[in-house]
Amino acid sequence: MIQFIRRVEVVVVRNPPQVECLLRDAALRVTAPRKAVLSAVHEYPHADTESLLAVTRARLGSVSHQAVYDVLRALTDAGLVRRIQPAGSAARYEARVGDNHHHVVCRSCGAVSDVDCAIGEPPCLTASDDAGFAIDEAEVVYWGLCPACQSPLPGRC
Repeated sequence: MIQFIRRVEVVVVRNPPQVECLLRDAALRVTAPRKAVLSAVHEYPHADTESLLAVTRARLGSVSHQAVYDVLRALTDAGLVRRIQPAGSAARYEARVGDNHHHVVCRSCGAVSDVDCAIGEPPCLTASDDAGFAIDEAEVVYWGLCPACQSPLPGRC
């Protein structure tokens, strides 16, 4: 079962017809590459483009890098996926959109996890000086070591 947040309600994607409905609802043509890439983003949150390309190729056979990049751009523009790019990292994609959540990134292995909004409502943070902007989103990246990287390796001091 795959979950993502859309307009702050949980949508569970269980089968290809649901992926097709998401594409149609976003006014996108339903194509095999779009279905495969959107399904891959749901199954592998925070995956980079190369990983999504590998999953898509495993499902469809031959598909170009450019086709996957184009699909990811269309899905992002339509609000079906979110593109994140922590400093020093390749762009990653997730299907949890519309809730202004944040991320925690492992400095050692690069693992990424979702972190819910600090105070529960967007924009999550109140700027000390908004300079007249109407703030509608905040992007926060927490950095540290994931549980696996915190564990000392056997035999090391």
